[in-house]
Amino acid sequence: MTRFTPAQLEAARERLVPDVVAGGLDVLFCGINPGLMTAATGHHFARPGNRFWPVLHRSGFTPRQLRPAEQGELLSYGLGITNVVARATARADELSADEYREGGRLLAEKVGRLESRWLAVVGVTAYRAAFDDRKARVGPQERVFGDTRVWVLPNPSGLNAHWSVQAMAEEFGRLRGRVGA
Repeated sequence: MTRFTPAQLEAARERLVPDVVAGGLDVLFCGINPGLMTAATGHHFARPGNRFWPVLHRSGFTPRQLRPAEQGELLSYGLGITNVVARATARADELSADEYREGGRLLAEKVGRLESRWLAVVGVTAYRAAFDDRKARVGPQERVFGDTRVWVLPNPSGLNAHWSVQAMAEEFGRLRGRVGA
């Protein structure tokens, strides 16, 4: 993996990271917002220590563990990636409440256009902020966007010590089981 200087990472704040999407996906995974490593590389969940890619594989969504640079292969598995907020930051706490709400509005529009079977938001705090749902918990939600059902997954950031890789893989696996149903 390329090593970036602090100045290079800081310069990445201005970059947008393209979604990995197509119409009719089985699951559209939705991160909070791109981190600076993701913005610098142009690859989702690129920060070393982020557990998204190992968990995606361990839960059965992919036949092998993909690298962030292989994110385009997700489409062949009926999967995609977007974010609640497009702006790259070093930490999610740099985002304002207004950015989350606007991101939720734009995400709802995107999901309506793409017509995925499931929207999987990785991060219950982001889901709560984006959709003003203070009582949301990890798991399936009552909210739907057209025919798209919603599942909230644990945040795979290495900073989320509340969830082990195994526990996250089990929760992602619960969604995987519903996708096949």
